Amino acid sequence: MLPYFNTSGPCIPGEHYMLPPERRLEDVLELIESRRYFTLHAGRQTGKTTSAMWLEEHLGASGRFCSLWVDLETAREKPDVVRAMTAILAAFDRALEFRHPELPRPGNTEIGEMLAKPDSALLAYLTRLAQHSPQPLVLLLDESDGLVGEAMVSFLTQLRHGYIERSRVPFPASVVLVGQRQVRDYALREEDRKALAWLGTTSPFNITAEATTLGPFTEPEVSELLQQHTTATGQRFTPEAVARIWDLGRGHPWLTNALADQVVRRDVKDRTVEITAEHVEAAKETIILERRTHIDSLVARLREDRARRVLAPMLVGDRASHDVFDDDFAYVVGLGLVVWQAGKWEIANPIYQEVLPRALTHAQQGQIANEPAWYVRSDGALDMPKLMADWQVFWRKDGHLAAEGFRYREAGPHLMLMAFLQRVVNGGGRIEREYGLGRGALDLVIEWRGRRYAIEVKLRRDTETEEEALDQIARYLDHAGLEEGWLVMFDLRSTASWAERLTTRAVEHRGKRVLVVGC
Repeated sequence: MLPYFNTSGPCIPGEHYMLPPERRLEDVLELIESRRYFTLHAGRQTGKTTSAMWLEEHLGASGRFCSLWVDLETAREKPDVVRAMTAILAAFDRALEFRHPELPRPGNTEIGEMLAKPDSALLAYLTRLAQHSPQPLVLLLDESDGLVGEAMVSFLTQLRHGYIERSRVPFPASVVLVGQRQVRDYALREEDRKALAWLGTTSPFNITAEATTLGPFTEPEVSELLQQHTTATGQRFTPEAVARIWDLGRGHPWLTNALADQVVRRDVKDRTVEITAEHVEAAKETIILERRTHIDSLVARLREDRARRVLAPMLVGDRASHDVFDDDFAYVVGLGLVVWQAGKWEIANPIYQEVLPRALTHAQQGQIANEPAWYVRSDGALDMPKLMADWQVFWRKDGHLAAEGFRYREAGPHLMLMAFLQRVVNGGGRIEREYGLGRGALDLVIEWRGRRYAIEVKLRRDTETEEEALDQIARYLDHAGLEEGWLVMFDLRSTASWAERLTTRAVEHRGKRVLVVGC
């Protein structure tokens, strides 16, 4: 059986196309060598478990460490300390039984005695393991951020106690907490934060110095991964296809593998057919529309208030409000949703840029009756004047009310416009979106059968002028290399009538023709 692009679970050498895990783990190995306790965090399906499994094997083979990877998934969402500690010790016991049967470990009777005192059960168990380990013990605790409430507090507190006492009492030399979040984000409730006030201030888990993450693949690494398929099957990816896979996923491991897998396993099974950028584009659309597991998990995160507080202002180009804390940004960064790029926060990659508004507007899209065929001219071009006129009709009749129902209410007008455009563009084009914090506008480009139509979306408040918006769209058109564009202005002044709002006129501004659409 030939290797294949893996989209579920950890990668297995020989079974999956994969890059050497050690490339991404240099900092991790240094921290382990220094006997540190730290977090290894990254977004979903970025290679955390593959990395943890490789670390266990690599450290064990070195002969200088006794390493143990333990999956704590069975303890997830168990706030009760007794239940959580029972699941945790059982997970340790299974890991030792199947992968390290030579190591002495507590028997059932001894484990029962430990669990009689759940707030010290893990401490006692790990002390026992370290005492009989032939080399310094390294623990790789996967899914550790799934612990919640009192169980999470007890788990971290026991690790801290063992860390402090380890110069006098046997305890693991290094502990790596593997998950989606930095350790400071484990405690989301205020009462938990009070109980763990030492997080980030004293050892262990000094998060400023001792948190590390898994970076994305580089563009050459994406090319290297795809080349493995070419070597195995003879099927080539054109340079444009490789570039498109890189651009869409920006090196995210799951997205990279999912795009390649969709193309070669489902869309282009004939290995004599070369993979093109068009194939990749079609694969992207399929992945988004089918809401694959990773995408569905991402959509679930959008419902969380911590994510909404960061992402909602990004949709409209506003600055984050005063109630958005550094921890909120740290949380969405840890999930892989946003990145710091060129001095500003941005959505992590173009696929997420599409998923975010399309997921939030999915229900509304299904209720819009306008058909794509209504807006296609005889020469195949998009009839933008008719499209925008019908948008105004829709906005007055239904759209402005539907916008109030979005969970992302502050971005309601923008989301409603994107839902309308997406419903129409699904008939033969795509929408490119560019949004970030602090710019005060949302940029859209409709790609339609070889033509491009630029739209800038802006909220009009009492303190904002049309001149400012025209300057922005003119700069954007220069950047996009276009001579004409559309400026959609949502009028938020409560005193403005529909007759005042729903206007369309052409304006010449800085050498550009701008169609101003009032809403």
